[in-house]
Amino acid sequence: MANVLLVSTLGSASREEARLRELFRNFAVELFPFDPTRKRQMFWQLQRRIAVARPDLVAMEGTGLAGGLALLLGRLRGVPYVVSSGDAVGPWVGAHVRWAGPLFGLYERLLCRGAAGYIGWTPYLVGRALTFGTPRGVTAAGWAPFPRTIDESAAARVRVRERLGIPPGALVLGIAGSMVWNARTGSCYGHEIVEALRRVKRPDAYGLLVGDGTGLARLRALAAGLPAGRVVFTGRVPAGEVPDYLAAMDLGSLPQSVDRCGGFRYTTKLSEYVAAGLPVVTTAVPMGYDLDDGWVVRVPGPAPWHPTALAGLATILDGMTPERLASLRAAVPRGLPLFDRERQVARVTAFVRELLAERGVTA
Repeated sequence: MANVLLVSTLGSASREEARLRELFRNFAVELFPFDPTRKRQMFWQLQRRIAVARPDLVAMEGTGLAGGLALLLGRLRGVPYVVSSGDAVGPWVGAHVRWAGPLFGLYERLLCRGAAGYIGWTPYLVGRALTFGTPRGVTAAGWAPFPRTIDESAAARVRVRERLGIPPGALVLGIAGSMVWNARTGSCYGHEIVEALRRVKRPDAYGLLVGDGTGLARLRALAAGLPAGRVVFTGRVPAGEVPDYLAAMDLGSLPQSVDRCGGFRYTTKLSEYVAAGLPVVTTAVPMGYDLDDGWVVRVPGPAPWHPTALAGLATILDGMTPERLASLRAAVPRGLPLFDRERQVARVTAFVRELLAERGVTA
């Protein structure tokens, strides 16, 4: 029986670790308790665990440096590893700290080249890993962890709007996620919603921002110039309640830069938007075309914080009619195979079993 060691550089008990455990649920696994606040200690402890236990395979969710370096060191000792990631590492780091981008780009290449396999959150990331030298890959795009029935969503829509003071007939553009301020771009998730509403002419357009982060105070200050209640901030809510807030929205914002950072991503929110039957507003990234069967609205511009995109988003909101919104909602696929949990688990199970079999290990 294969011995598989799992580690998430996002931390033990994180949503990312839960994803990894689910994808590997058909294997005998051991969890490494990674603490992201103690990265240096985690590197030494993880590489020691790999050296002593010598698992048949190490699977890592995320691409944190402490975990990745431990995996690379273990690879020199003959222990293979696979990486699961939802971001292009070099471009993502470079989007926050310009000088660090090339260094982490080199690290990303080394990590992919040394990997026995790659589990990408998108097919674009799998292709990127293959280009960097990973011999094989599979896509696991994630899933909505707390699905609702249509009736449950309808009831939640009425209940949440009433509690938040949003009129029943209002047009609500919303987002759920971490609002971490990026000093380089001067934005974060939700920034595009507040800025667009500052440009909108119709009085019944509202913003609903679910989550918190270092950018929340800035967004509140930016929204202070709007009529009271036009932008609703919920702060952090329990994960199991997020679908109820999504039900209160009419459109879900998926702000991505049109470059090597945003172009490779879906983000974890997409599967939840789809499960909630929520049309998506995004930029001209590949996902916005590849998955569009009539439920994706694209804004112009190179990035969600760019003036062209903000003006375009305001124009979309001003021109959104009930008929257009109904058409978008009707086109959202409720059972998109890409986000089906069981299919993803089956794909990853086959992928890992065959990878291990090539090394003479029975899973």
